[in-house]
Amino acid sequence: MAQYTPSELATTLKDGLLSFPVTAFDADLQLDEAKYREHLAWQASFGVAGLFAAGGTGEGFSLTPSELDRTVRIAVEEAGSIVPVLASVGGSTAQAVAAARAAEAAGAEGLLLLPPYLTECDQAGLAAHVDAVTSAVGIGVIVYNRANARYDAHTVAGLAERHGNFIGFKDGVGDIEHLTKVYATNGDRLFYLGGLPTAETFALPLLQLGMSTYSSAMYNFVPEFALEFYRDVRNQDRNAVTEKLNRFVLPYIEIRDRVKGYGVSIVKGGLKAVGRDAGSVRPPLQDLTEQDLADLTDLISRAGVSPSTAVAAARA
Repeated sequence: MAQYTPSELATTLKDGLLSFPVTAFDADLQLDEAKYREHLAWQASFGVAGLFAAGGTGEGFSLTPSELDRTVRIAVEEAGSIVPVLASVGGSTAQAVAAARAAEAAGAEGLLLLPPYLTECDQAGLAAHVDAVTSAVGIGVIVYNRANARYDAHTVAGLAERHGNFIGFKDGVGDIEHLTKVYATNGDRLFYLGGLPTAETFALPLLQLGMSTYSSAMYNFVPEFALEFYRDVRNQDRNAVTEKLNRFVLPYIEIRDRVKGYGVSIVKGGLKAVGRDAGSVRPPLQDLTEQDLADLTDLISRAGVSPSTAVAAARA
C-alpha cells in the first residue's frame, strides 16, 4: 500500500536529489539479493528524496519480468519505510501495464515510464501508451522524454488534464526550446527532473528552465558529494558548482566517454573503487577496463570525494 498520494509524492520528489540504485549481480550475473539489500540500505541512509528501482543505472533493460518484480519488491522491503521507492517500467504497452500493476502491488510509490521499446511513434501513439499505463494504476507516473518517446508540450498537457496521477516529466534530450515550451504550458501542474547522462553537468542551467531536481548516478558511490553538489545547484552557487565540476565531474565524464555504455559501467566501477562492489554489468554492456578502473579510483582519491569512512562503516 502506497504511503504517498501522487500529489504528495510529487511534492516530496521535486525538492530533493533522486537516484537510481545499481542492481547487484553475482559472479554468474544473477541477482545478488544480499548485496542489493546492502546497497539499498546504504543509499537510503543519506538524505536522498527518492530511489528508482530497476532504472537505466539499475540495468532494468536486462532484467526478466520476474527479476524486475523481485528487484522492486526488495527495494520496497529494504528502503520503502525510509524513502519513496519508485519502479521503472518499459517495453510494449501491454508489458508496461503489467509491470506497472506488479510494481503497485509490490508497494512502489510511483513509476517512471520508459520509452516504448524500439517502436517509432507519433504523439497520438505516445499519449495512448501513457493513457494505458496511467489508467491501470493509482500511484504517481512520471514520463521519460527520451529516444523515441519525445512528448510535445500539448501532449503533456492533455495527459495532465486526463490523469491526476500523472505527476512528472523527466528529460533525457536537453532541447532547451522544447523544455521551455513544456514548462511554460504546464507550469506547476507537474514537477520536472533532469535525466541527461551525468546530470550534474546540466543541473544548474536546467534549474532555470524549471527542473528543480535530477537523477544522480554518481550518488550510488559518492553520495555525500552528490548531495553537496545538489545543494550548491539549488542555492545557485555557480562558483561552488564550477569548482566541483572541475575537481571531479568533468574528469569523471572523460573516463565515462572512453567506451559506449560506460554511463552504467562507470557507476559499478565507482562502487568497486570505494569498496562496495556490486558485481559486473550484464551484456551488452561491459565492465571498465583495469586501466579505466585504476584511473577512476585515482580520481576519486585525488578529488577527495570518497564516502566518509565512519559514515560508510556505520551505515553498511
